[in-house]
Amino acid sequence: MEKRKISALYRHIEKLQGNLSWGNVLDAGSGTASLRWICSLDTHSWTAVTGSESHAQRIKSVCDTLKRPQDKLLIANWAVPSLLEQSQFDTVIADYLLGAIEGFAPYFQTYLFQRLRPLTNHRLYITGCEPYVPQRRPENKVDQIVWEIGRYRDACVLLAGDRPYREYPAYWVVDQIERAGFEVTSVKHFNIRANERFINGQIDLCIPALDLLADQALAKALRNSGEALRKEALALLKTEGGALRTGRDYVIAAKPR
Repeated sequence: MEKRKISALYRHIEKLQGNLSWGNVLDAGSGTASLRWICSLDTHSWTAVTGSESHAQRIKSVCDTLKRPQDKLLIANWAVPSLLEQSQFDTVIADYLLGAIEGFAPYFQTYLFQRLRPLTNHRLYITGCEPYVPQRRPENKVDQIVWEIGRYRDACVLLAGDRPYREYPAYWVVDQIERAGFEVTSVKHFNIRANERFINGQIDLCIPALDLLADQALAKALRNSGEALRKEALALLKTEGGALRTGRDYVIAAKPR
């Protein structure tokens, strides 16, 4: 993988890792981006865990040609105590896992790092997004349109009977990591630059959810709202130079105490 195709967050993790061997890697909340990146690293093996069968199929399309005999892809839920209970990994990656786990094991977030602690030999790396949807309506137009898209997305997901992601702030994550028996070694924030792919992806995510609504009159109204948001956001994107600068991601590094 070319360096220029790796996100700033992954590059930062590589910098933090330095000369320490990646060893056996656990991709605790696997996605196509994280696994593609992990496949570019010099690892002894990787184990990828996802809670979604459909997501697993997308991951397989990425990793099938890169997967070695010692590598594994598991469809499983971290709320199941027996999952990987006899395993240990040199490096554990939790790439946006905390927010995503709401859809598979709601209310499990406070136990997640306790669950990962006995699996971690050397390093734990966590990526996440500072929450922006629960805030009051922002004054700034750029912040406001991304906030509205987030609220629209979550409303559609809830109406379809599913659970939206639930992001947690970095300070909360640090507290939970330390309670679980880790020593936090680094916390770094990264400014988000939302682009056309983000805008279309968030609104397109709602289309299958709206197809499930019994009230198709409501679904039609929500589709129209989504398209109006899309149009407004894409127009604003042009005036902002191709990027909506709003919000922050973070990378947290820790090691077992």
